[in-house]
Amino acid sequence: MSVCRPPRRYDYIDDGAAIYVDSFATIRAESRLDHLPADAEKVAVRMVHGTGQTDLTEDLVIHPGLVAAARTALSAGAPIITDANMVASGVTRARLPRDNEVLCLLRDERVPGLARELGTTRSAAAFSLLTDRLGGSVVAIGNAPTALFHLLEMLLDGAPRPAAIIGCPVGFIGAAESKDALACFTAEHGIDIPFLTVRGRRGGSAMTASALNALAQEKE
Repeated sequence: MSVCRPPRRYDYIDDGAAIYVDSFATIRAESRLDHLPADAEKVAVRMVHGTGQTDLTEDLVIHPGLVAAARTALSAGAPIITDANMVASGVTRARLPRDNEVLCLLRDERVPGLARELGTTRSAAAFSLLTDRLGGSVVAIGNAPTALFHLLEMLLDGAPRPAAIIGCPVGFIGAAESKDALACFTAEHGIDIPFLTVRGRRGGSAMTASALNALAQEKE
């Protein structure tokens, strides 16, 4: 089969490498970055790149130790634990330093029954099945506020502590509140776990996976 490019009728850049470079230059020109930890700049830029929202950086809250903690954990082979298969699918495996496991148990056959037993959502219940993998992991929550609340309650109940938490659930019910709880977790409970979050309702799988990919490898 012969494949031909259709006649060009629009004026646009069609060089992939140039698009990539110009995109990141545009983000740096239009986004405020000076209020973030210096080593988190590329993480913020990639999150903007994944969402198209140059004002996203105004709402980012990033623990000063987040980047170092997450990269150290991933370099040591720590698993990534997430609440949504879309987040897991968005991880660029080639960027992972140790072919790290990416774990999401949302489709595990045990989850529906456990969710009913615990009286919570499936996304939250799935985290309880991963209690023994939490210690030293990198947690990434991009969909369910209930999963983030549930994780914080598990930690308050003595669950093993992750090395880092990316908490960016999206939505209108509980999303902003769950992220506020994460941002205030150290001050209110004295448990200092490096974290990244975005205040307000926005978040989601693309944003969360973008943060993970930037943390997995410094190269832009």
